[in-house]
Amino acid sequence: MSSRSSIMLRPTRRHFLHGSALLAGSSLFAMPHIAHAAAPFTLKPLPYADNALAPVISADTIGFHYGKHHAGYLAAVNKTLESDDLRSQSMADIIKTTATNPTKAGLFNAIAQVWNHDFYWDSLHPKGGGKPTGRIAERINASFGDYDKFKAAFTAAALGQFGSGWAWLCAEGDKLTIRRTANADTPVYVAGVKPLLTIDVWEHAYYLDYQNRRAEYVAAVIDKLLHWEFAEKNLG
Repeated sequence: MSSRSSIMLRPTRRHFLHGSALLAGSSLFAMPHIAHAAAPFTLKPLPYADNALAPVISADTIGFHYGKHHAGYLAAVNKTLESDDLRSQSMADIIKTTATNPTKAGLFNAIAQVWNHDFYWDSLHPKGGGKPTGRIAERINASFGDYDKFKAAFTAAALGQFGSGWAWLCAEGDKLTIRRTANADTPVYVAGVKPLLTIDVWEHAYYLDYQNRRAEYVAAVIDKLLHWEFAEKNLG
C-alpha cells in the first residue's frame, strides 16, 4: 500500500463483512440524499435532464440505466419489503442491517444498488470534470501528491474492477482513499469510511455509448462530469 493513497480491493461482500474496518455496532454514514423514512421508497429524481450529460452519457443510456435498472432495483426492494419486518426502517438502516446478514443477501443487493445509483447520479454534473478547487483539491494533493496522481489511481480502480462494480473516492479520517467494490457492494456501511464520489462500471452504465471501451467512458467521466462540489459537500 502506498503511503500517499490506497486502493482497497473488495471483490465480494464477504470481504466487507470480515474486514477489520467494519464495526457491527457503528452508525452508518448517512448521505443527505438518503432521506427515505420507510418503505415503500420512491425513485429519487435525476438532478438534471436525461440528455444533460451528453455526449459523455447519452439520453438513451440514461433511459435504460435510470429508467430500467435503477427503477428495477427499487421495485425489487419495495416488493421484498412488503412482507419483511425491516420495512419500517430507513434505507440507510436497512443497508446496515442486511450487510451483516447473509439471509438478506437479495435485499442487500437491491437496496445497496439503489443507494449506489442515487449517489452515482449526484457524483456527475453537466459542467463537472477537470481539476477541482478548494478544500477537496487540497485534500487530493495531500493524499495523492497531486491531481494527476489521483486521476491515475482512480482510473486504475475503475478499470481494474473485474466485471461489474464501482470505483469510489472516499474520506477516511484525514486522508482520501480510493476503493473499488464488486456488484452491489458499497463502502457506506464500513466504519470510518465516507464516500465522496463514485463511478459506476457496470456494463449497463456505458455499453450503449462505448460498447466494450470502458477506458474511454471512465476517462470522459473523470475529465468532463465528476461533480467536485458534491464531493466537497460530502467532506462535511
